[in-house]
Amino acid sequence: MDEFASIRHWTADRQSAEWQRSRGVVLGIGDDAALVDSNFSISDIKGPYEWVMAMDTMVEGVHFADATMEEEDIGYKALAVNISDIAAMGGIPLHALISVSVPKSFGPERMRRLYDGLYSCAERYGVAVIGGDTTSSPQHLVVAVTVTGAVEAGRALRRSGAKPGDAVFLAGPPIGMSAAGLHGLFAQQSGLRVELPAALVQAHRRPEPGVRAGRILLERGTCHSLNDVSDGLASEAWEIAEASGLAILLHERKLPRSGSMASYASRAAVDPLEWMLYGGEDYALLGTIALSDAEAAQAAFHAEGLPFYIIGVTEAGEPGVSLIEEETERAVQLAKRGFNHFG
Repeated sequence: MDEFASIRHWTADRQSAEWQRSRGVVLGIGDDAALVDSNFSISDIKGPYEWVMAMDTMVEGVHFADATMEEEDIGYKALAVNISDIAAMGGIPLHALISVSVPKSFGPERMRRLYDGLYSCAERYGVAVIGGDTTSSPQHLVVAVTVTGAVEAGRALRRSGAKPGDAVFLAGPPIGMSAAGLHGLFAQQSGLRVELPAALVQAHRRPEPGVRAGRILLERGTCHSLNDVSDGLASEAWEIAEASGLAILLHERKLPRSGSMASYASRAAVDPLEWMLYGGEDYALLGTIALSDAEAAQAAFHAEGLPFYIIGVTEAGEPGVSLIEEETERAVQLAKRGFNHFG
């Protein structure tokens, strides 16, 4: 099967031309480049908007392996992590470009399954897949995804807007679950008999970007900064602290903790706080909000069945992140670390 036949096999009849036109697509997959109407109307945005663009790459052996991900999961996650970046700006995801470098070990049917997962995510979040690139790879699969989105002009949520006296919050599932799932999957692969809750596996393989959460926060007008937890809570908090020029104080007792993650950590003899602070790939939204609106925002999230946790405060001072320990009530500075490709 040649390149063009492969592309048709993976993408044909996935999204109708009529549905793609609702996302402003004039010309999608099948030509040298895609065309999007620059004046198309986005129903959830009134008035002028700005484009939001994000790109992430997943590499076999770095981000996934046969022991941790099925083909459908690779496709789903490759798109989901990009959508999460759009959500962290308060934006609406619209279009995706998919580039794959395919080794011989991933034949047409394995890639078809990968695209099954990718289009499943696209359907869930209303993303039009409009093009990309396909090449061969000598050894490892590489999936690179670019997502475009839109946000009200001048209103994008950034890391740099936090103010002293803000409440610090997490919007999304309890943190640490993805790292726990990855730990358990590797333990099973090594031959250990591990009781691994399905919720932890799901958290690692199928993260759910907080698009609705980002929109709620933008609409309230009181969210001052926002970031998604891709590299670990400590790392993302440091990014906000440094970008905003202030200190962040987190309370250990307020951090959301999954019961399944905590019980698995106990069986695995791992401190769950390590996964919660430094594990990453949770894709919850971490941010700061005016203290006067924090409880009302929490109630608004809960009214829509969405999780929202108030976990700390911001203070004027040298940029940094500290944690008030649950047992000792001492404030200890958190290491500025998380997942780092070059660390």
